[in-house]
Amino acid sequence: MSADYQRPAALYRYGSMEVLQRALELGEFRLQPHELCLTLGFSMKQDSALFGARQDGCLMIHQPEAFGERLHRAVAQLLPNWAGIDGAVEYGKKSRLGNTFTKDISHRHEQEWLFAWRPMQAAGLLQPVLVKMGDLRQVAELRSKDAYLN
Repeated sequence: MSADYQRPAALYRYGSMEVLQRALELGEFRLQPHELCLTLGFSMKQDSALFGARQDGCLMIHQPEAFGERLHRAVAQLLPNWAGIDGAVEYGKKSRLGNTFTKDISHRHEQEWLFAWRPMQAAGLLQPVLVKMGDLRQVAELRSKDAYLN
């Protein structure tokens, strides 16, 4: 790991309690196509403003290093000819990690940490991929939206 690369102290994924419960208990995440990659995003901040209309929970990853390594290993088993990387998204300026890690300045409140995988050979139309990496309760916890509003 280079000196300028460090995962944040915690990662936050906002969503429905049902989906986040599966993430916590089964390590289940859906990688979504974006640009020429499959991605999975988290926020680097805990903020009640990041809850969407149909989001009633937050999965807090307490050990991002252990989580990130586990996630990359699980994806490598599913997609052996893909290269993975993760890092902070840049807002309003081009990221050194490429377009996938670059967003308009209007999204800066998200403070996103992004995991991304790209095929090493040309691929056709990308489809979502479901990853399961096992119980995450040792490295994460689930909180309800109500806990943030009280």
